[in-house]
Amino acid sequence: MFEKKVSTMSTPDVIRSWKDEEYRLSLSHEQRAMLPAHPAGVIELVDEELDAAGGTIVPLGTFIFCNTVFSGGGLGCLFLA
Repeated sequence: MFEKKVSTMSTPDVIRSWKDEEYRLSLSHEQRAMLPAHPAGVIELVDEELDAAGGTIVPLGTFIFCNTVFSGGGLGCLFLA
């Protein structure tokens, strides 16, 4: 019926192939075909979602100054147009 793919790669190599595109592309076609799917799955975002995830869009020529805000433990930014 169905054949289960058996990877001959070690677990660290499989994980590296998921994280390191250059390493993954260095594998042969056969090796890449044997890789299990990434546990997080495939994530595809449309342009509008990418724009929203990018945060504030600052026009060119805007001065941005960011510094650590020690009292709040965060990052404070000053935007000057």
